[in-house]
Amino acid sequence: MEKPDKNGRFGKYGGRFVPETLTSSLQEIELEFNQILKDETFWEELTNLQNDFIGRPTPLYYAKNLSLQISQNLWIKREDLAHTGAHKINNAIGQALLAKRIGKKRIIAETGAGQHGVATATACAMLNLECIVYMGSEDIKRQAPNIYRMEMLGAKVIPVTSGSKTLKDAVNEAIRDWVTNVETTYYIIGSAVGPHPYPYIVREFQSVIGIESRKQILEKTGSLPDYVIACVGGGSNAIGIFSGFIDDEKVSLIGVEASGKGLNTDKHAATLTKGSIGVLHGSMSYVLQDDYGQILEAHSISAGLDYPGVGPEHSYLKDIERAKYYSASDDTALKGFKLLSVTEGIIPALEPAHALGFLIDWCKEIPKNQNILFLLSGRGDKDMEIVSKKMDSN
Repeated sequence: MEKPDKNGRFGKYGGRFVPETLTSSLQEIELEFNQILKDETFWEELTNLQNDFIGRPTPLYYAKNLSLQISQNLWIKREDLAHTGAHKINNAIGQALLAKRIGKKRIIAETGAGQHGVATATACAMLNLECIVYMGSEDIKRQAPNIYRMEMLGAKVIPVTSGSKTLKDAVNEAIRDWVTNVETTYYIIGSAVGPHPYPYIVREFQSVIGIESRKQILEKTGSLPDYVIACVGGGSNAIGIFSGFIDDEKVSLIGVEASGKGLNTDKHAATLTKGSIGVLHGSMSYVLQDDYGQILEAHSISAGLDYPGVGPEHSYLKDIERAKYYSASDDTALKGFKLLSVTEGIIPALEPAHALGFLIDWCKEIPKNQNILFLLSGRGDKDMEIVSKKMDSN
């Protein structure tokens, strides 16, 4: 698994495109992170929290009913069973500990679906840190249960009413806050995006998913999976599980983006499928932009995939063809959501439901009885209102 180069790039992607006021803070974060990578006491503390607070390792579950239905062997990595209901807590706890090491007691975060906001609020409550979460007002409407959770945990949720009022705009406001309060504030970015060293930091804290999955599937099957599949918005859950298999060339890595109302419309979030190279939120990567470099609005039924950029390492993996990226529509995601619920008794979040809906049709094109490792990045409690309204209208 590659590290970014000395300029913070994976190939030509990544880097640090930020105001000068943030440069010294990013250098401080990079220096401290490189130090903790070798610090056994830090990892001992983090491992104890992963085991006793987050509930790791999360199970690897053989989906017997669905496997029979699709004529494949479907293994589900159950990040929905992690504390707070999604993979986001892995990174939030790690970065909150890092912030304490640096001496920053005021934490800010952005959130789309609310899962990263809840995870950050949870970490801050446990570690006695002040927590401010920026969230698009459109997403606040879509994900009301998570607002209540964040506030119950002591976080201040600030609605963002600019632009599309979704995740991109929440990141913009969080960066503005950080520039203003850089001396006292640590920004916990929730996905594998942003300026270096954030994509690298997030990957390392999410790599626990890949490490566990690799060990578990070898124990259960005696071999590595044929395919690893995960949804991709910014890409933290996908890069987390991909990291466990990236050096195994026989394992195919597949990311599934949100094609919203269709790739032939302007209502999608398929950055790797339809985007072009540009700079967004301090990093060079594939982005959705017009001919003048202006960032376009993204759309997805899932607030967590509603982002016009993607992590630089995913852009690099696409270019070197180590991973393949596809997309799934809103309707395909709803199909995946319902299918897993009724066949396995597991209600998924809408984000991973995109990947599940995609694989139901895609797996007809590959040989039968393949071992497919699917990352269920979160549970669907937060999405019940959206799904029920959509299904009622259909």
